[in-house]
Amino acid sequence: MSVVVCVYTEDRWEDILAAVSSVRAQSLTALETLLVVDHNTVLLDRLTREYKETEGVRVLANAGPRGLSAGRNTGIAAARGALVAFLDDDAVAERDWLRHFAEAFDDPAVLAVGGRTVPVWESRRRPAWFPEEFDWVVGCMYKGHPRGRVRVRNVLGGNAAFRRTAFDVAGGFATGIGRDGDKRPLGCEETEFCIRLTRARPDAVLLMDDRAVIHHRVPAARERFHYFRTRTYAEGLSKALVSASVGSDKGLESERRYTTRVLPAGVVRGLRDAVLGRPGGAGRACAIVTGVCAAAGGYVIGSVRARRAGATFSVAEIGADTGGEGARHE
Repeated sequence: MSVVVCVYTEDRWEDILAAVSSVRAQSLTALETLLVVDHNTVLLDRLTREYKETEGVRVLANAGPRGLSAGRNTGIAAARGALVAFLDDDAVAERDWLRHFAEAFDDPAVLAVGGRTVPVWESRRRPAWFPEEFDWVVGCMYKGHPRGRVRVRNVLGGNAAFRRTAFDVAGGFATGIGRDGDKRPLGCEETEFCIRLTRARPDAVLLMDDRAVIHHRVPAARERFHYFRTRTYAEGLSKALVSASVGSDKGLESERRYTTRVLPAGVVRGLRDAVLGRPGGAGRACAIVTGVCAAAGGYVIGSVRARRAGATFSVAEIGADTGGEGARHE
């Protein structure tokens, strides 16, 4: 198992060290930990010095364009393991994280496994108005997601593992969809990849195992309503790009159930809590409605842009033998 941690800023220095330490403390020892630095020479040099004498840790520069997708592709191309896991740079994994992933891959049909990501709020507690149904806004498992070990359409890239052969079959993560440093918080590159993978391999099994747990730090800036609104809008933009690539039937397959079942139930719970005088009930109900409207608005605008200009992302072809990559545009 190779573990890839993509990093981009010195502001997360302590988080990065903690993430690496959590990988090195796993009950199932990783073959290697790859730190991929996204176009930041100062951070690259500092991490190189930090880990130059640490066996099993390699520091690499992102060999592609700026952004999380290209960083992941660089890690995949350099990975020596038959399995490649990804961990966010501001998260720590529980001790049996890799072991639970590895057990799922005993079934040869399984090509990807995702885990459960738990928020660690910088303010030490969840904001009263922040609905659990929208924990995906801060990169975490949300209320309403299936529990246990279950088949899913897609995994979340900050806490997931893939067979290396999955990238030989489907190519790498698409650049131009996901995160790019501190720009608008886009996402969905994992969704697009997983749909592309199952189209290339219809017999592929993708799983979610909620025993594979990581704890993800949520900074104070992301506990604010402004970020919530911005992130949900960006999710709509991202979903429009994915739908332009793979079609709305697959691009919105899971979202339809979430929107028609999970969110209305959340609004009802919030209003009930408000009537009962419980803190944050009305705020959670309002946040759910706002999040849906923002995401829907982003999707409409993103769809119009995609029809006018076409999708502007590309899919990397990972070089299995050379570690290089080319690109084919979508």
